[in-house]
Amino acid sequence: MIISGLFSVALFFVAATGVSGFSVSTSNSNVRVKENEGTDLTCTYSADFGSNARVEWKYMDPKGSTTYVVFDGKPTKTYAGRVTMYASNLRISKVTRNDNGVFNCEVSGNSQFGQVQVKLTVLVPPSPPLCRVPTSVTTGKVALLTCHDNDGSPPPTYKWYKDGVPLPAEPSKIAAFKNATYKLNMVNGNLEFPSATKMDSGQYHCEASNDAGLPQRSKMLTMEVRDVNTGGIVAGVIVALLLVLLLVLGIWYAHKKGYLPKKTESKPKPSVVYQPTSTYGGSSTGGGDDEDGEFKQKSSFVV
Repeated sequence: MIISGLFSVALFFVAATGVSGFSVSTSNSNVRVKENEGTDLTCTYSADFGSNARVEWKYMDPKGSTTYVVFDGKPTKTYAGRVTMYASNLRISKVTRNDNGVFNCEVSGNSQFGQVQVKLTVLVPPSPPLCRVPTSVTTGKVALLTCHDNDGSPPPTYKWYKDGVPLPAEPSKIAAFKNATYKLNMVNGNLEFPSATKMDSGQYHCEASNDAGLPQRSKMLTMEVRDVNTGGIVAGVIVALLLVLLLVLGIWYAHKKGYLPKKTESKPKPSVVYQPTSTYGGSSTGGGDDEDGEFKQKSSFVV
């Protein structure tokens, strides 16, 4: 009885005084609109923030970079001319695919802060995707086929066709494709053959689709899987050996006929001996005892 009475008193006290609950909300947190059309992003907040609450809008792109849309009650330079604010709501007169992302409504007042997020998806139909298919692949090698579209919003998903027949994303679950070894990624558009076989040869094209418009297909391209050309490799080796043999024979024949310059033999240089001339008598022109070229000392007496 005592506990029950205390609980009743507490309820009465809360109902009489009220509970301070700062809150920010939106009527639509996931807005989808076609490109070049207008839309409203709503934002409401509780009276607890006060009559002079500050409201700002920010935009966060898919990569996480944030910029102001409305600051100090006015649109920023980037959004001026196509963005207006009424009450705490944001009106965009003409959206573009660059507006894809998240818009934050931030409210502050009475020393409190609150925010709410509104995701904006701009609907853009896909364009014919860019498809890359290798023209020739060697048996047993990896073959990668790619498909991508830059325009579609939301990002499209992809399908692949071989000879006009759609390839299932999980071939092991389909009886007709039970032995297929390819890997198909419907998100990034890659079609991979880890070990290509001749059965994988054919004409391929891809298709991009989203809920903004009709699917779009790429051009049809041909991929041919071939065995290793052993005969061509052997023939190439034989031709290379023949060329080397002809080169050797040509050098030998030219050398035999003397067409090639001969090596010059290097002769040793004669050594030159310089003999000193005598300062003691005798004739420098030779004669007599000096004819043998040897120096002989002659005696000289002074009386």
